[in-house]
Amino acid sequence: MMRLFDLLLATLGLMFGWPLMLVLVLVGYLDTGSPFFRQERVGRYQKPFVLVKFRTMRPGTASVATHLASVEDITPLGQFLRRTKLDELPQLWNVLKGEMSLVGPRPCLLDQRELIAERAQRGVYEARPGITGLAQVNKIDMSTPVLLAETDAKMMSALTTADYFGYIFHTLFGKGGGDRVQPRQ
Repeated sequence: MMRLFDLLLATLGLMFGWPLMLVLVLVGYLDTGSPFFRQERVGRYQKPFVLVKFRTMRPGTASVATHLASVEDITPLGQFLRRTKLDELPQLWNVLKGEMSLVGPRPCLLDQRELIAERAQRGVYEARPGITGLAQVNKIDMSTPVLLAETDAKMMSALTTADYFGYIFHTLFGKGGGDRVQPRQ
């Protein structure tokens, strides 16, 4: 049932969001010369896939987990995109392709071995990774792998239709905050 919601909502999001996405692509070209960011992530059954987002950091920034990145690398447009969650819009293509869900464990990088092991131990990779979920609305990021894996497993074992829409609603209206970028020390 959740997959049907994913397909319906992603299709509607792309149908109605394409004018906004077109504007963001054009502004992104002016901002960085490269509006899209592609990064290989760990997907369902630990199969790698390429996640697509709007670029929020300068090109050439090191490809690290968000909690290890520096706030100084984020462009002014990127700050706006992150704050409004508009940087996530291109992931609707990942949802349509079946690589992601709107709700699920946030996909990690291939080199986040501790998180991958913790999630594998708890069966988290049986689910599609998501754009948002329980961890994101509770501001749990990838800097705490055990807590994140436990939270992901808890969410996936008890996910209801009400939870699914609740996580989406909370994220759209500002509660999501996982994977925060830290200022340089």
